[in-house]
Amino acid sequence: MLDAKLRRAMEPILAVAGRRLASIGVRAGTLTTASFLAGTGACVAAATSAWAVALALWFANRILDGLDGPVARARGSSELGGFFDIVADFAIYGGFVVGVAIAVPPARLACGVLLLSYYVSGTALLALSSLLERRGRSGDEERSLRFTGGLAEGAETIVVYTLFCLLPGSAQPIAWGFAVAVGITALQRVVFGVRLLRPGRRNDSTTTEGTQEHSR
Repeated sequence: MLDAKLRRAMEPILAVAGRRLASIGVRAGTLTTASFLAGTGACVAAATSAWAVALALWFANRILDGLDGPVARARGSSELGGFFDIVADFAIYGGFVVGVAIAVPPARLACGVLLLSYYVSGTALLALSSLLERRGRSGDEERSLRFTGGLAEGAETIVVYTLFCLLPGSAQPIAWGFAVAVGITALQRVVFGVRLLRPGRRNDSTTTEGTQEHSR
């Protein structure tokens, strides 16, 4: 829900930092790897209840993940790099929830439901991204996936995982609340997908796009 606003606010800072890192030879793949290692460390720290360490590594993961895109654009982005970045993000998002579930047994059911909501929302996201790409819909061309918005996105995930680290005793209600938010996001994406694939909609979309292309 807040991702677009956050990206607009941070984009100038990250772009400058990305160009400077690229100018000294830092590669986007190196940042993606470092981000993944920091995120993995955060998951392990959460699982062992080392919450301060988990929080520091989680922030490091997010900062490094925010920098690899600008560095890639400064040096020349690649589809392989974008692929690894997305896989790493999904792995850390799920792994952190597993870490919380290990450390806080009362929150295990809520964490399990949260992971299920991730699964449904992520599946809808990837399917819609592929369909939008095939249909040539406009989107953010600087990102590897065409993202469809929703109630719970990356910015909300940062906040929730921070709360897990600061308030581990409240992990159960936090997980339940976020599971509901992600579930709503999944429903939003499913509804959008149904509308997109509704019988007759494809022909209308194709006609409209074809007319626009012809007019150009």
